[in-house]
Amino acid sequence: MRIKKGDNIIVISGKDKGKTGKITHAFPSDDRVIVEGVNMRKKHRRSTQSRQKGQIVEFASPIHASNVMLVDPKTGKPTRIGMKMEGGKKVRVAKKSNTVL
Repeated sequence: MRIKKGDNIIVISGKDKGKTGKITHAFPSDDRVIVEGVNMRKKHRRSTQSRQKGQIVEFASPIHASNVMLVDPKTGKPTRIGMKMEGGKKVRVAKKSNTVL
């Protein structure tokens, strides 16, 4: 998985296709990521104390990493990610504009 926490991505398939956002959590073992504002779910919370009310909480649930693509910093379009050696260090590179990420 070549996308990481903090990357700006665009959703390329599913009900949220076309939405963009920032990755808040990445789960490499499951190939899933959580993106802010994408794949929102609702959960009903019971009141825990007598003076507290129950509520409906909305949260972002994980989406598979194959359904998202990194946004190219130069063009703002979806791009694939390549790897390159630069100064003895391995860096990620946007394939569309050849920009180091």
